[in-house]
Amino acid sequence: MRRLDVRLDWGGEEVRVGTLAERDRRIYFEYDKDLLEGHLLLSPFRLPPRPGLFEEREGVFGGLFGVFNDSLPDGWGLLLMDREFRKRGIEPAQVSPLDRLAYIGTRAVGALTYHPPARVEEEPLGVDLAVVARQAQRLVEGSAEEVLPELLMAGGSPGGARPKVLVGFHEKSGHMISGTSDLPEGYLHYIVKFGSKEDGTEIGAVEMAYARMAGEAGVTMSRTRLFETRDGGRYFAAERFDRQGNARFHAHTLGGLLHASHRWPSLEYDALLKVTLALTKDLRQVEEAFRRMAFNVFAHNRDDHVKNFSFIMYPDGRWDLSPAYDVIYSQGLNGWHTMAVAGEAESPTEADMLMVAEGCGMEERSAKDILGQVRAAVARWETFAEQAAVSRQRTREIGEVLAGR
Repeated sequence: MRRLDVRLDWGGEEVRVGTLAERDRRIYFEYDKDLLEGHLLLSPFRLPPRPGLFEEREGVFGGLFGVFNDSLPDGWGLLLMDREFRKRGIEPAQVSPLDRLAYIGTRAVGALTYHPPARVEEEPLGVDLAVVARQAQRLVEGSAEEVLPELLMAGGSPGGARPKVLVGFHEKSGHMISGTSDLPEGYLHYIVKFGSKEDGTEIGAVEMAYARMAGEAGVTMSRTRLFETRDGGRYFAAERFDRQGNARFHAHTLGGLLHASHRWPSLEYDALLKVTLALTKDLRQVEEAFRRMAFNVFAHNRDDHVKNFSFIMYPDGRWDLSPAYDVIYSQGLNGWHTMAVAGEAESPTEADMLMVAEGCGMEERSAKDILGQVRAAVARWETFAEQAAVSRQRTREIGEVLAGR
């Protein structure tokens, strides 16, 4: 029987969560007695704290509970992980979910760690963003070349399909290092995103413009920046919300909380608002969730799936809606929103959004005020595009869609 100890590493203090075990392709979990006597609700909807063995039988995440599946990468990270397994002579199809968690070890996004890890943690390496970005592009296109150590370290745990790396950045010196573990003093945790071949060269600038536009709309955003490299590359980066210095916070996606897959439409926006209220007990954060829905609708962000909304839990057990991320112009699946608004995914209206607000206990005046604020910010798209030096052609293409929605 394969076993993994699961811990919460708050950065300086570890709490044992429980044990994951696998036998005959079935995965079990049992909480540690000390955690059951505490106040931490690791995953309150699908893995409530109680004694005894748990087995996940829905099969949404291959037998893993959503809270542990949130530790695994998606798309890009899996590509790098599978490359490493093949290098070791292991076919990815033979790798179990627990093998993948052990490979991630202490490098997962959030505060969960898995022991014993399957690889030794290396010291941070210097990162040349231009070199790493070029190789990431080649790997996505199918290159069989050996993965650079700094890319393997920094790129193996992020979620999402687009290539990205986790780095530490020293703002005074401009020095960048691989940043999956603790960072030296003066460094900040960032996630840097690269474009795929389909994205085009302006994806970083467009995402930067969208981040500023979302901030103007009142959406809570992490600190963002656009890294420029010597070869003309411009790469969007956001400070990580699961780190503060070397403190770590537990992160859990909406999909992981409710066992909903991001690979097909599975929830509507009312679920986001209701989960926000249930976790945070704060109507102001429900309004924040409503504001994000409104921004995605007005700004034509239709890749609004259940892994693109997260919550963070602190050591005292308090939950917050995380800052927004992956906020960018996108067409979505077949041109529809992945999460529908009051049942409407193709062309949701303000009336649909007000219906969601009413169903989640928001006051109509507050909802209308938020819609007005978001609408006004999106109407200034050209200003934000100019600030981020988006080309006139791309600015016009996006502007025409925003004006005609």
